Amino acid sequence: MGERPVKAAILVIGDEILSGRTQDVNIGQIAQFLAPLGITLGEARVVSDDREAIVEAVRALSARWDYVFTTGGIGPTHDDITADAVAAAFNRPIDVREDARAILVERYGVSGVELTPARLRMARIPDDASLIANPVTGAPGFQIENVFVLAGVPKICRGMLEDVAHRLEGGAVTHTVSVRIENVREGDLAERLGQIAQDHPDCSIGSYPWFEELPGGGLKRGVELVARGTDEAELEEVDALLRALRR
Repeated sequence: MGERPVKAAILVIGDEILSGRTQDVNIGQIAQFLAPLGITLGEARVVSDDREAIVEAVRALSARWDYVFTTGGIGPTHDDITADAVAAAFNRPIDVREDARAILVERYGVSGVELTPARLRMARIPDDASLIANPVTGAPGFQIENVFVLAGVPKICRGMLEDVAHRLEGGAVTHTVSVRIENVREGDLAERLGQIAQDHPDCSIGSYPWFEELPGGGLKRGVELVARGTDEAELEEVDALLRALRR
């Protein structure tokens, strides 16, 4: 893929996320994992445990982005339908696969836990998919084309990423600089910041106001300026221009 921008999407699956009962952390940890590999996040979606919604989202994201990561819905219960939906998105048959079954037989055998029909659901893998190792619980994820199907539990999701990195081809690594300025408002910097952004279109420049409570009830405020880019020399120039805004 060379030095062109390489971008990924994340599809978070689960009614518990949409209801607010569970707070998603996988978007952040996957984005942080991908950044050093030269892959940036271009889109994130959250869908319910609905087969057609998952199929539609997987097809759309797979066509648009270099890589897609799904999280959630590959456990042993009736509402874990991600594997079936991803298989349907690629028109692949799906059933219990012997290599995945063997992993579960070994893991549950060591722990002395019964491999019930419900747990065996986690060995249902679409045809021709590549397994993704799960160092935490054993139950594998899988890859079909540019889609990586991961667990929703953050610790398990992060462990699975270790078996994904070597499959990814990144682009130019994005670097970041930030400048914190006190006692200003965004409006005070808007014109000069806009000119810097115009002069350096290859850098992404953002402005983020912050507030801090002071002892005794006072309030300190300011702006955090963040610039991102793949050209380190240009980013250094932008950094100097942003720091000059403190004056």
